[in-house]
Amino acid sequence: MIASIRGRLRRKGTDYLIVDVAGIGYQVQVPLSTYYSIPDDGEEVSLHIHTHMREDSLSLFGFLTQEEKEMFLLLIGVSGIGTKLALSILSSLSVPDISLAIQASDDSRLRSIPGIGKKTAARMVLELKDKVKLIAPAAASMQGQTTPAPSGDVEDAVSALVNLGYKRPLAQEALNKIHQKSPGLTVQELIREALQILMRR
Repeated sequence: MIASIRGRLRRKGTDYLIVDVAGIGYQVQVPLSTYYSIPDDGEEVSLHIHTHMREDSLSLFGFLTQEEKEMFLLLIGVSGIGTKLALSILSSLSVPDISLAIQASDDSRLRSIPGIGKKTAARMVLELKDKVKLIAPAAASMQGQTTPAPSGDVEDAVSALVNLGYKRPLAQEALNKIHQKSPGLTVQELIREALQILMRR
């Protein structure tokens, strides 16, 4: 069971990384919260890993913080939430925001995430309301920790939103408005602001 990986980042996709460890390249699936906080290609990266084993495959899921990993494990323990949907949830909301929405029984906010319906949101609240309290205090310090985005970040944010299930024209329209109004936002902030607009539609 692989619990962590430290190596050189060889490739960076919007939903996966390839990390070189002693000449072996490990493909690791990651949420956007991790993707936008890791260094550039060629730099060293350290990730908390969940090894997901099935009869026909073995997949690695990586997280920059232990809190992200713990929330991921809680999410996939809910009936109807698989690994792909859990990554989408972590890409849409921060760990503290997920915890707050669950503790407040905020079904509407949870259902605004692509792939989350009324029944799944209800199960999240029912099954995780007490469990997320153990993650929230440690995760609170993660709020506000963002990495400045390079130029051309709008297109990166569009691709990320498309991967979350939103249509490209709508994502592009929302991001263009945000970028024009607040050009100094980081990539994470752009995505977060765009999600707030898209969730209201």
